[in-house]
Amino acid sequence: MVEGSAQSGAPAQDRRPHVVIVGGGFGGLAAAKALAGAPVDVTLVDKRNHHLFQPLLYQVATAGLSPADIAGSIRAILAAQANVRVLLDRVYGVDQASRRVILGDGEPLAYDWLILATGATHSYFGREDWAPFAPGVKTIDDATAIRRRVLLALERAETETDAARRKALLTFVVIGGGPTGVEMAGAIAELARQSVSRDFRHITPHCSRIVLLQRGDRILPSFPPALSAKARKGIEELGVEVRLGADVTHIDALGVIVDGERIAAGNTIWAAGVMASRAAEWLGCKCDRAGRVPVGPDLHPAGDTSIFVIGDTAACTDGNGRSLPGVAPVAKQQGQHAARAIRAALAGRAVPPFRYRDWGNMATIGRSRAVADFGHLRVSGLAAWLLWCVAHIWFLTGHRNRISVGISWLWSYLTYQRGARLITGDVAPDLPATRELAPALARNRAVAA
Repeated sequence: MVEGSAQSGAPAQDRRPHVVIVGGGFGGLAAAKALAGAPVDVTLVDKRNHHLFQPLLYQVATAGLSPADIAGSIRAILAAQANVRVLLDRVYGVDQASRRVILGDGEPLAYDWLILATGATHSYFGREDWAPFAPGVKTIDDATAIRRRVLLALERAETETDAARRKALLTFVVIGGGPTGVEMAGAIAELARQSVSRDFRHITPHCSRIVLLQRGDRILPSFPPALSAKARKGIEELGVEVRLGADVTHIDALGVIVDGERIAAGNTIWAAGVMASRAAEWLGCKCDRAGRVPVGPDLHPAGDTSIFVIGDTAACTDGNGRSLPGVAPVAKQQGQHAARAIRAALAGRAVPPFRYRDWGNMATIGRSRAVADFGHLRVSGLAAWLLWCVAHIWFLTGHRNRISVGISWLWSYLTYQRGARLITGDVAPDLPATRELAPALARNRAVAA
């Protein structure tokens, strides 16, 4: 049982206050770093051992970067902080009455303050049966699986003799016209039409078809309409077919059905929605439609000032009542605010309510194409693309990753080549040519024996 009041900052006298952070993403890591040197012990729990720069996951999925370029060991990142320990475990619940976090393998963790930064996963709006056929990109495993599928489709198309099957293999459907969907569609277009087409003998730049489906009336709806229009023009110049007002009614292994039309596709990628983690279930509180926990300006859920909920897990509004977006800057600023609030409680001071500072919104479309919205300043084209590159390199964790990504992007820009086009695992049994040869190979082995 944890003694003392988190509100007053008066835990048991014979030990230091204990802060438990669940999640090593942008918010959790920002909170842990902001507590460096504070008179508290911090335990960060995550089911994975690495921090992931999710905004660049789509580049791993399209062979632009390697997983190690955008990920780093959480232990290594926090190694210099003597008051932080890292646990590799899965959280299964929170016992608010006794202030304990229930783990999958280890003993329950008692806390004085708890920061929930557990992020979000894919939402298929009640159609979970679509998940195997339209994977999303939230983890390194997701990204490498999609990379494998995309590259295998190109390999199979090179040897496919049936025109209809070959056309389907070279058709890529991206569902969702937000930043992730737009960036994914643009990257696939560059991969299939420019980088890879030079390495194959039967795939030309015009063989591939990339379709971006958006249910709304414009892509990038979080951007001003003028920038959305420029983004659509730019992505269409890359060869992406944009369909607005698209109603997807079915997804299977053969493709999608949209507005009653079947699109035969070798790859369908989901970028249409997210669902928060199970934090609301852990806390026994009512969540919003996206599964997020409603929090006030202090980032506490109703009735518990010892818990902070931040990032994609929290349903939080700004001063004008608008819901804050699920982006990295929001999570980082909320993590830092939670740490400031804990420091203030320990010192017996009050802390102002959380206020999000919006530094702008950016999305890349493809090579030398991007849009950026900084409020009164709106930029598109090459200038926005350069700003996007600099910002993403700057916010990567660790100098090694910054240097590696910078060199990879420079090489890709100069050569049109992508350096991570690896298909891992044994792919031979899946290839059509191998299946046709299997009986003959079996006979040859029998004769040899």
